[in-house]
Amino acid sequence: MDSHVNMLKLCVGADSVEDLIDWQGQTRAKGPDGLPRHVTRMWPKRAAELCDGGSLFWVIKGVVLARQRIVRLDHVDRGDGIDRCGIVLDPEIHRTEPVPRRPFQGWRYLPPADSPSDLGSRAATDSDLPPQLMAALADIGVR
Repeated sequence: MDSHVNMLKLCVGADSVEDLIDWQGQTRAKGPDGLPRHVTRMWPKRAAELCDGGSLFWVIKGVVLARQRIVRLDHVDRGDGIDRCGIVLDPEIHRTEPVPRRPFQGWRYLPPADSPSDLGSRAATDSDLPPQLMAALADIGVR
């Protein structure tokens, strides 16, 4: 039995995995240690499980397309008195099997058994297909 849990989060403002890669390459997307981080207002109740091998799975345009390993959770203070959670991520972005997901707010916990698998090396270079088409192909077993 796995001791970790994953997180599912919408990648707002991104139309592709390449947009996520570009964003995380910018200085403002990184913490003081240079690692990419996503800052959120709420602190996960299952923090220990997330940091025990969990990944953040990104939903882009309604489809899970990528994941990043969660390195740690940091307290972030932006000077407004609100304690935020900085989800510090491994810089390596893994493309995943496309899985459609309906919109939601915040994040969702994702058990390892329900998490999409990483794509193989051939499929990882197939970024010219729209996410919805990739998900439809996966649904019928073509990809």
